[in-house]
Amino acid sequence: MSDLQALEAETLGAVAAAGDEAALEAVRVAALGKKGSISALLATLGKMSPDERKTAGAAINALKDKVSEALGERRTMLKERALEARLASETVDVTLPVREAAIDTGRIHPISQVMDELTAIFADLGFSIAEGPDVESDDYNFTRLNFPEGHPAREMHDTFFFAPNEAGERKLLRTHTSPVQVRTMQKTNTPPGASWIAAGQTPPIRIISPGRTYRMDSDATHTPMFHQIEGLVIDRNIHMGHLKWTLDQFIARFFELESVVTRFRPHHFPFTEPSAEMDVQCDTSGGEVKIGQGTEWSEIVGCGMVHPNVLRNCGIDPDEWQGFAFGFGVDRLGRLKYGMPDLRDMFASDTRWLAHYGFSAFAAPNPASGLS
Repeated sequence: MSDLQALEAETLGAVAAAGDEAALEAVRVAALGKKGSISALLATLGKMSPDERKTAGAAINALKDKVSEALGERRTMLKERALEARLASETVDVTLPVREAAIDTGRIHPISQVMDELTAIFADLGFSIAEGPDVESDDYNFTRLNFPEGHPAREMHDTFFFAPNEAGERKLLRTHTSPVQVRTMQKTNTPPGASWIAAGQTPPIRIISPGRTYRMDSDATHTPMFHQIEGLVIDRNIHMGHLKWTLDQFIARFFELESVVTRFRPHHFPFTEPSAEMDVQCDTSGGEVKIGQGTEWSEIVGCGMVHPNVLRNCGIDPDEWQGFAFGFGVDRLGRLKYGMPDLRDMFASDTRWLAHYGFSAFAAPNPASGLS
């Protein structure tokens, strides 16, 4: 039995010397593991005579119980010691302000907010939403919209063109969302499985087409990638009066005013005839734009009656159907409404800017409770 006494002293000494739970676990495995020293002694009991087994078995099991108890006590003490050390090293200053929860600090980007505001207003006016691809063909982006060959908008200084394909066709990043209007008006040639193409519709049509657009331009009021929302109405006996009423209604609702003063100026767009730009009365004194006040004017939208050639290109008879179209710069509308001085800041990924100009996720715009 002297061997058992020596093993007991050695094992209990190792338990007492274990400095952390990892070292203690190593002692447990060495003694009581599948190949441990005490487990090996228990395995020899089968080869003993009944009398020897009775005596040796009691002694070995007593040793096992004593080691197990010592391991448990040591483990409890090590856990308490580790907790005391952690409490001593980790302190909390209860006078510091509580950190806001993520749901309170997260912000909706102004572009997303303005897009939702525009959608809510036009949905209330009876418009539906149509979408299309960012990568377009020259045919949809220019030709069907009555852009003649050699028009400056087709050239490299305005448009991002891709390299020609094997057929010599150059794809491009759309310069406006007007191709969505073409896709909506077309009655045929909708490839099966192309879910991003708005299905051809029979007039009357009343849609808006929000999305990203791309042009080679960058300064405080222009960015190479920006957002537009364009509208299209096709019906019988449509005239400029319907267009003006729609835009006046939108401007008043967007800027949340009882009424606004607007004016139309003659302009030229290949896809509308007559074409116009609409200005809104404002005051820019004091470094702030105030809509509906002052004696100044700010350009806010391009618009006009859909050109008969565009209707013909889309399979619609201009002698039976007429329509109007308009296009807003979403980024510029947000800049005017919320006083953001530089459009480029919208794409700078600065969380400080977003914390200042961003919106709560719970501030979903709707005409009933308010837009902003």
